[in-house]
Amino acid sequence: MRARVWLAVAAAAIVPMAGAALKPIDGDLKPADNKTVRIFKTTPEGELKINLYFPEGWQAGDRRPGIVFFFGGGFVGGTPSQFTSKAEYLASRGMVAASAEYRVKNTHHTGPEKSIEDAKSAIRWMRVNARGLGIDPNRVIAGGGSAGGTCAAFAAFNTTFEPEGEDIAVSSKPNALVLYNPAIGAGKDTATNTKRSKEDQEKMAGFLSAWEATKGGPPAILFFGTDDALLAPARIFVKKMVAAGNRVELYTAAGQKHGFFNDRGGTPWHTVCLRQTDLFLASLGYVKGPPTIQAPADAALKKELP
Repeated sequence: MRARVWLAVAAAAIVPMAGAALKPIDGDLKPADNKTVRIFKTTPEGELKINLYFPEGWQAGDRRPGIVFFFGGGFVGGTPSQFTSKAEYLASRGMVAASAEYRVKNTHHTGPEKSIEDAKSAIRWMRVNARGLGIDPNRVIAGGGSAGGTCAAFAAFNTTFEPEGEDIAVSSKPNALVLYNPAIGAGKDTATNTKRSKEDQEKMAGFLSAWEATKGGPPAILFFGTDDALLAPARIFVKKMVAAGNRVELYTAAGQKHGFFNDRGGTPWHTVCLRQTDLFLASLGYVKGPPTIQAPADAALKKELP
């Protein structure tokens, strides 16, 4: 009975209607080299794609945990390829991983509210297409870096920006959060605001504060460099999560700046953060066994809060 109800809800979410934007998976997925690309949403500014990564032995009938990442770029630019290596690793650990496009200023000439709407759409799309993707709709994680981390966090804790024409009976709230230096409050001299006018900075500060840590929210892990101005507002977020009774962990990297977590040649921080992400997901039952990557000897995270 429960399965029939879910199918009915999923079907309703993709029935064409005025303002509807989600695009269902057309036919069976046939990943090449365990990956494929699909269009998940159509918008007035163009189609949005999602990169998909699958484990060895994946089948559409599976019920695996899923995770979708959102790239950084200050809501101005960026590309889903930022999270390719992290998505591929988590797919190797048995998850169905994704990295989604969303509308940004330089490409689509839209504001950050559309970025949030598209992130919520991507999470809802994962659930609507859960049977085709081989995932459990009750185990969908959202992650991202910088502005992409904002998108993921706002999917859980913002109700101001909602995509139109989608069936809200299919939740856009993630079951857990993996946040790499997210902008969840205004910091000075950061990549999110240094190129903006004073007026735009004030608007952005208001936008970045449009969240509320509510009781029953998803568990979250956050990563920051100690030299990142966005760390201070993130500590406020963490404290409010604790006050609301939600599980939250904050890890910092001494002397590191904004974006330290990225997979760049020669840096150990990508591996350090990814390994800690693995341990967090394992504690939630989303992956099993120890991480398959080793902790670098020349870098270590400090657990700050709670």
